[in-house]
Amino acid sequence: MIKIGIADDHQLFLKSLSLMLQSFGNYTVVVEALNGKDLQEKIKQKNVVPDIMLLDVNMPRMDGYETALWLSKTYPQVKLVALSMNNNEDAIIKMIKAGCCSYLMKDAHPDELEIALNEIQEKGFYNSDSININFRKLVQTDNEVLIIAEHEKEFLKLACSDMRYKEIAQQMGLSERTIDGYREALFLKFKVKSRVGLCLEAIRKKVISL
Repeated sequence: MIKIGIADDHQLFLKSLSLMLQSFGNYTVVVEALNGKDLQEKIKQKNVVPDIMLLDVNMPRMDGYETALWLSKTYPQVKLVALSMNNNEDAIIKMIKAGCCSYLMKDAHPDELEIALNEIQEKGFYNSDSININFRKLVQTDNEVLIIAEHEKEFLKLACSDMRYKEIAQQMGLSERTIDGYREALFLKFKVKSRVGLCLEAIRKKVISL
């Protein structure tokens, strides 16, 4: 059984998600917490460390970002997954930089949640941009040698920060139209549809490191 932990300050969502995960069959919820501080206490009390930890981004006392940083440092073997109702690029990138291997929306379909958890357990990451990509093509993509120019690498590093595209253009001394061109070209190379997907794939393929 794969051990799951959940930290979310909305108790109804917490309990509902816990029941759903138990229904998947090969997952067992070993710790439920209302925030990061509560999680620290529960892990100590229960003397159990989950394989996968689901973290609400916005929590009182100790939020998802702070909790992810603590878990990454204290239990680096735990796979961290951010949960949120807010599809905000800055928040997503911040959570990824804190150690999360995926960012899932709370209104995701249960089937997608199960797929995500299975991929996280097997591969160590889940990128929702890949959900519509044929598996064979995805495997081929993993085996392809990506040719990334130096200026594209520079753009990727800045894109994985909290900078806006306009600020990236200023930093690189280029026009916003040129930056848009870099972005679209890299979306095609990595076969993604969003800035978040781009950052995840760039980090996973070790084109850049944070």
